[in-house]
Amino acid sequence: MTRMTLLTTIFAAALIGSTVAAMAGMIADAKGNTLYIFDKDAGGVSACYGDCAKNWPPYLGKAGDPLTEGWTLVDRTDGTKQWAYDGKPMYYFLGDAKPGDMTGDGKGGVWHVIKE
Repeated sequence: MTRMTLLTTIFAAALIGSTVAAMAGMIADAKGNTLYIFDKDAGGVSACYGDCAKNWPPYLGKAGDPLTEGWTLVDRTDGTKQWAYDGKPMYYFLGDAKPGDMTGDGKGGVWHVIKE
């Protein structure tokens, strides 16, 4: 079993029906919407604001949300909290039309789904 397969299995077991699920070998929210990471984020801090955040909305949480291994909430400059896995803030892509879409994967060479 690869590290990503193991991580995806752990996510699915711990969070399915809650906030995150494993879907088609990628990490998605509970509704099946793909989550992405951004290469320009560093140190658990989001670098995506303004127009970037319009196209790549952050996957928001709130203080008190249950956290499982590897998952944290990071602060955004507007005071909201964003889900992060393994220190990487997570985002949606505005171009994904339905659950399971992952049309943002590879965009600009800096946006990626987490796959097994």
